[in-house]
Amino acid sequence: MRIAVIGAGAMGSIYGGHLSLNNEVYLVDTNPNVVAAVNENGLMLEEKGTDNIYHPTAVTKTDDLEPVDLIILFVKALFSKAALGGNKHLIGPSTYVLTLQNGSGHEDILSEFVDKDHIIIGTTEDNGAVLGMGHIRHGGEGNTNVGMLVPDKDGFLPKLKESFDSCGFNVRIHDNIQQLIWDKLFTNISLSAVTGVLQCEIGFIAADEYAWKMTTKLVEEAVEVAHALGLQADKDEILEKVHKTSVGSPNGVTSICADLRLGRKTEVDTISGSVVRAAARCGVAVPSHEFIVNMIHAMEDKAALSK
Repeated sequence: MRIAVIGAGAMGSIYGGHLSLNNEVYLVDTNPNVVAAVNENGLMLEEKGTDNIYHPTAVTKTDDLEPVDLIILFVKALFSKAALGGNKHLIGPSTYVLTLQNGSGHEDILSEFVDKDHIIIGTTEDNGAVLGMGHIRHGGEGNTNVGMLVPDKDGFLPKLKESFDSCGFNVRIHDNIQQLIWDKLFTNISLSAVTGVLQCEIGFIAADEYAWKMTTKLVEEAVEVAHALGLQADKDEILEKVHKTSVGSPNGVTSICADLRLGRKTEVDTISGSVVRAAARCGVAVPSHEFIVNMIHAMEDKAALSK
């Protein structure tokens, strides 16, 4: 299979590296130093105490490449449209696009580039960290969960599973992938959003009465939207899980909190924003989520003005 992985961060490198074992893989990144390091020295992944070298072809531009069978998007969600637009030469009539990015609603952007029957969405349980140019620590491993928005009429998902599994992944195909994505989303729309606005660590949410009230309200609204979408969501179970995560990670920092702290744009539009868009389609009121999205964007703008 010919595969292009867009984004050579930790996760893009992990997938690009492993998939290069049995596929023709292009690792696409805008940083020429990363591309040079991978092409000159190989891609080093620290895995289970061993340094493994992989050899995907790293590139900064894809204008001269023919369309691929699969594009895997591993940039931050706010850069998805630019990433696909800048690499549109990779997209042909038979090209599928897979997103394993955090959050929900990525299909809204992907559908601008490929038909819905060529969009694959999912989640990954693997994780990693960048240690240097072309040098990644591959941490926890788990399932790669995938599914489609419409029936897989061409039977592409079993081919994807065979290809990925042969390279060390464990792909699970889901008929209702949105359920799994929303199960993961509930933690982000609560802990990530509130810690971002309050600029606090994860443990503060369960410890503070008012922070917990905010979190509870956000979960309640999101549960109502999930039900309107025909998904299963138990408010008490979700709140128990969120509370446990907060207590268990007292010094943890979410991505939204870290991005705001460093004056960077956040992925709020594919986290809390995805709840707002889904609510609008379903006719459900989510004033707390609307407030959170506006607040975080205002904080982004304030940081930009102070630079």
